[in-house]
Amino acid sequence: MHYPHLNALSSVVAIGGGHGLGRVMASLSFLEHRLTGIVTTTDNGSSTGRIRAQQGGIAWGDIRNCLMQLNDTPSTAAAIFEYRFQGQGELSGHNLGNLIFRALEDLRIRPFESIKLVRNFLRVKANLIPMSELPVHIAARMPTGETVVGEVNIDQLTATPSELFLLPNVPATQEAINAVENASLILLGPGSFFTSILPPLLTHELAQAIAQRAAHIVFIDNLGTEHSPAANLHLHDRIRWIENLIKRPIQGIITHPEACTQGLDDKTIIAKALNDNEVHYRHDRTLLCRYLDQLLTAL
Repeated sequence: MHYPHLNALSSVVAIGGGHGLGRVMASLSFLEHRLTGIVTTTDNGSSTGRIRAQQGGIAWGDIRNCLMQLNDTPSTAAAIFEYRFQGQGELSGHNLGNLIFRALEDLRIRPFESIKLVRNFLRVKANLIPMSELPVHIAARMPTGETVVGEVNIDQLTATPSELFLLPNVPATQEAINAVENASLILLGPGSFFTSILPPLLTHELAQAIAQRAAHIVFIDNLGTEHSPAANLHLHDRIRWIENLIKRPIQGIITHPEACTQGLDDKTIIAKALNDNEVHYRHDRTLLCRYLDQLLTAL
């Protein structure tokens, strides 16, 4: 890949969840072992939510999603791990990969080690680390004083929360802290702002590690308006939310041409059309790498 500045980096850490983190990881997969994803584990919807409600454990859905996007070669192993049960009954709608991860938890295998096992199974070279290895939910405190618990409920809010916190206040995974402490570049986003990007930053240890690490920090914006309370926030509002958590400035932003960049004069910004031709609301992998490489020249 002809991305000289990206290729020169010794370690890149991407933080987030869902399809957004998976897309970034897949775009940068040529970095192989130099790429690490720190994955949000607060999901409580769909198959993941049902498993958590009935069996406990951490949220595996976003981790599985990232693994599938990093596995770009069709294989029986990938098909097994992504298989979703159909029909009626208790298994209907469940993803087999989520159930496998839950079974590994029951076998008292560390989530970090479980991911390594599956990475080897799928031949994925990039690293993936859960933000925490303990079960946790995201919670929001509203301006009215009401507390709203759970990713699904928060995404359905119309009013903007005044504060987010983890319930319970779990520690970050040590390997995630180590990855940040050795990072040359830290990427945040794209994805659901309140429920995918922010949760890892709510762990005190990760936020502190980011604050103390002299690495470039880049925010990758969504390509459209988010269907959540984050729709109420301008780009500079979202940047300030993050900076208040990590106690240091974001240096670079990649966003779309229609984005309002008012109040962000202290940032290096690239605002380009990044839409994939096939899935318009997702980032084109090649364009994302190209503009990220260009951004690094100016930081």
